[in-house]
Amino acid sequence: MPAITCFIRYELDPHQREAFREYAQNWGRIIARLGGRLLGYWLPWEGTNFEAWGLVGFDSLADYEAYRLRLKADPEARANFEFAQAQRFILREQRTFCEDVRP
Repeated sequence: MPAITCFIRYELDPHQREAFREYAQNWGRIIARLGGRLLGYWLPWEGTNFEAWGLVGFDSLADYEAYRLRLKADPEARANFEFAQAQRFILREQRTFCEDVRP
């Protein structure tokens, strides 16, 4: 279990659900290669139709910072960010860093 989990809450254009699905699936290939542990991406099944979530684990905040540097330099990661910007399916994104409190 990662010591630190980056909890990402996305507010989406509900008419572009499939574009977000593609975006999330792309991260499935990228995140582990760059040093994160993808715990998952989730789209709403029922109820609210404008939120999605992603969780990525790291051993420490220093590991997260190193990951972010690799992310900015990686061509596939940059292309995925550019895809999201061009399609405008993400309206808002919030990150919260959580720690595991289980014994």
